[in-house]
Amino acid sequence: MNDQLLNPTGAAEADKKSPNWERELLEKLATDALREQRLRRRWGIFFKFVLLFVVMFGFYYFSDYATGEMENLGHHTALIEIDGTIESEGSGSAQTVIPALNRAFADPGSVAVVVRINSPGGSPVQAGMINDEIGRLRKEYPEKKLYVVVDEICASGGYYIAVAADKIYVNKASIVGSIGVLMDGFGFTGIMDKLGVERRLMTAGENKGFMDPFSPQTEKQKAFSQGMLNEIHQQFIDAVRTGRGQRLKETPEMFSGLFWIGTKAVQMGLADDFGSVDSVARDVIKVENIVDYTQKEGLPERVLKKFGASIGSSAATTMLKGNVPHIR
Repeated sequence: MNDQLLNPTGAAEADKKSPNWERELLEKLATDALREQRLRRRWGIFFKFVLLFVVMFGFYYFSDYATGEMENLGHHTALIEIDGTIESEGSGSAQTVIPALNRAFADPGSVAVVVRINSPGGSPVQAGMINDEIGRLRKEYPEKKLYVVVDEICASGGYYIAVAADKIYVNKASIVGSIGVLMDGFGFTGIMDKLGVERRLMTAGENKGFMDPFSPQTEKQKAFSQGMLNEIHQQFIDAVRTGRGQRLKETPEMFSGLFWIGTKAVQMGLADDFGSVDSVARDVIKVENIVDYTQKEGLPERVLKKFGASIGSSAATTMLKGNVPHIR
């Protein structure tokens, strides 16, 4: 608040030369009062937001901590859900699934573990890491079975994870399979030639830019990419054969990338039987008490994403994803 507001008499004497000094003084007083009121309101909203954030963070932190530390759950079926694309973030990432698997197996009250999968596939790296961890845990805890229950779809990377289970249960209409690898992208060289656009790409290394969509691809580069995909595909095939063993009724099309509905998948040995999470817990494990070990996204992550903290990384991932092998 300025000196005129603190000393309105002095302000009035200074403005007596103006014929409308009384009106001008009232306008200044009203403007300053309104400015202070707005400032107080903004600070009030800010502090309320901070207080709300602290309270919610504390609630979610301690509730998640308490849930993670609970020991007295009694005998139960441990549930872990994988929903969506298998990638480096989200419910299908190794950093999310593996800690949940370890908690579920290590809990003395868990009788068996059920992994519910609803995924079209994704990263062979993430799927392979989860597959390996399931194999390790099954050896460490031989008394605990791990079952996979397929929801709508369990294809490619999702199926890569599923084959590590003791048994796979599906719905009659579930989509299962798609044992293949792809690496997709676009090539714009023809359009650029028609438009008269010149691509100026400088690299150090003969093949450094061979996945650039604006540059032509040589036959040597295509052969290199295909060889890499073939190797990843063979890793996938080996995982399926190891996991399914003698149950698998191989056909020439089994590893071609095709997929089948649940009834056909059971006939082919890609799955074992029909069932849901509840029916497996009730009829197979015979422990109907189900405890969810799925690692949920915490409040801080949700707040950061809401305010766009992950926009940069998401944009970069989207730009590069087409040039990364994925099994989908």
